[in-house]
Amino acid sequence: MKSEEEPKANQAKVPDADEPDGPQGVDQAPSAGISSAPAKAAKVKKTAKAVKTGKSTRSKSGPRKAAKAPRSSVAPKARKVKPALAKPDQSTPKSKASKEPKATGKLKTAPKTSPKPSPKSTKDETAKILDSKVVYEGKLFRVLQDHLIEPGGRESHRDVIRHNGSVVILAVDPSKRKKDPWVVVERQYRHAAGQFLWELPAGKLDPGEAALTGAIRELAEETGYQAKKWSALVEYFASPGFLGESMKVFLAEGLIAGDAHPEADEEIDFRLVKLSDLLEMVDKGKIIDGKTLTTILLYARQLGLKRKR
Repeated sequence: MKSEEEPKANQAKVPDADEPDGPQGVDQAPSAGISSAPAKAAKVKKTAKAVKTGKSTRSKSGPRKAAKAPRSSVAPKARKVKPALAKPDQSTPKSKASKEPKATGKLKTAPKTSPKPSPKSTKDETAKILDSKVVYEGKLFRVLQDHLIEPGGRESHRDVIRHNGSVVILAVDPSKRKKDPWVVVERQYRHAAGQFLWELPAGKLDPGEAALTGAIRELAEETGYQAKKWSALVEYFASPGFLGESMKVFLAEGLIAGDAHPEADEEIDFRLVKLSDLLEMVDKGKIIDGKTLTTILLYARQLGLKRKR
């Protein structure tokens, strides 16, 4: 009886899907007997599962072609990824320093204050004279040679012209035009400049003479005019590099005409000129005297009078 059952078991046809090169429908006997059938069945299931995931093509006469691998099995190429910028933590409040200032139309400036020098700083700003001698002395000025230590501590030698000081008079008549008054001006020859100059009345102070007293005297001597109202306008140094002359400017108003009596060495021609015409003369270069330029331009600015262009 055993010899009849064994051939039946051996006649079982099992398709071998693991061998794609073998022809379809060829019966092959298992090399190991009946005990190898379960392993074969598991192998067939595994092969069938693999066939479902791929595509197989059959030719009419040729063997079965191998299934192509699915696209998902191919590893994608690596892409360059830019590092993400770290975003600020929204939970933490921004500090005041991180906020940008908002642009405004008006700029905040520091309060303008004129510092008051202390007595100690005023003392330190004065040079210490080690030696001084007069090398020339005339009627108008004297020349000194000074050996000194400057406020910064530097030792130096300076040649200085010492002068009693001068006064300048801006005599105006605003009776008809307050914004464009008539101004008293002079024309005289100046040897140092080598030419005739248009100037305001001016002169040196006598030793110990008060500035206002000298201004009243000089206006009367050179022009004959007297004024009812006097006021200080400005004080400046014409050339402080070597000249110690201080020039004090006075405004004279309410003019009263009189007779002029200039000094023997003075030959002065004076007249009344409108302030606007004087500004035009400045623009054309016809007025080149320093004290006259300074005073006319300052007074015109105070009146709000614009220069002609």
